[in-house]
Amino acid sequence: MKLLFSLFVLLLSVTDAWSKDVGGATLPEQASLEGSSESLQLNGAGIRKKFFFSIYVAALYLPEKTGDAKKIIEADVAKRVLMHIVYSEVDKEKLRSGWKDGFSNNQSADEMKALRERLDNFNAMFETLHKGDVVLLDYLPGVGTRVTIRGEQKGTIPGADFNQALLSVWLGASPVTSSLKSALLGK
Repeated sequence: MKLLFSLFVLLLSVTDAWSKDVGGATLPEQASLEGSSESLQLNGAGIRKKFFFSIYVAALYLPEKTGDAKKIIEADVAKRVLMHIVYSEVDKEKLRSGWKDGFSNNQSADEMKALRERLDNFNAMFETLHKGDVVLLDYLPGVGTRVTIRGEQKGTIPGADFNQALLSVWLGASPVTSSLKSALLGK
């Protein structure tokens, strides 16, 4: 009986090492991106709240953990942002508006001009999301930011500058929320 209990405790500790629960979403501690040989580590995760509502759980995966937002944004390495929707429904127009605001709050007018067409293409990939839906935003150096929604690849937006602007939505000088920024930085 002691052996069985010990095995059960060992199994629980191993399972905990492979995943982390944040806001009701179970997040793997590691991720692999199709097209990259690097294994990514969970850097941090948190909940995007608006008013009193939890909207989504966000998780940031990197080759190496760091709390340096500028380094994360500028590094030309494989990265993943995972968004797990926890709110009943997030309308596509609200998503699109949120992306535009997040980009423009962290980019100059000239940078936005260079990003506008790609941001429009990115926004066109999004549809109304529902509780339990998962969005993967995978950056592959030399390829771009691949968007996967509910397991379906929607397309890839080229350019390291686009991914830097995208990460700035959460990690820039004017992040969507400072608490989510801290959580993604592992603080």
